[in-house]
Amino acid sequence: MPQLSVAQFADRIGELMPVIIKEFARRQSDQLFRDDITLPQFFVLELLYHEGGSKMTDLARTMKVTTAAMTGIVDRLVRDGYVLRMHNSRDRRIVNIKLTTKGSGLIRRISEDRHKMLVSVFGKVSEIDRNNYLRILTRIRDILVKESK
Repeated sequence: MPQLSVAQFADRIGELMPVIIKEFARRQSDQLFRDDITLPQFFVLELLYHEGGSKMTDLARTMKVTTAAMTGIVDRLVRDGYVLRMHNSRDRRIVNIKLTTKGSGLIRRISEDRHKMLVSVFGKVSEIDRNNYLRILTRIRDILVKESK
């Protein structure tokens, strides 16, 4: 492969990343479609799964949406039995959201499906390339996280 300048590299990444993201998202969306949940709902469920629960305002802030928009997302998740909405006993303005057993099961199953899909895709790539890819992605994540602070 010929040497690329940083600008040429950025152009190639700009061409490749949308396709990669779209294909991973399409495969993930197929899984979500089977369970009749949207991508924002999945993100909320996954966040709750990892955090153990959250205040409504914190969910909205993390997802970068208004509390009204988050209320709509959570309403549908409550309706479908994936989360519980609980008011704080000392201050009813504080609303806590927690996964139900059904919600935890859904996230585990979708995560297992995602894992199988990643094994299938990355099983077609050499171990050396996988290690290099992981090292580079980790470095990029660290740069992005550091710059966002």
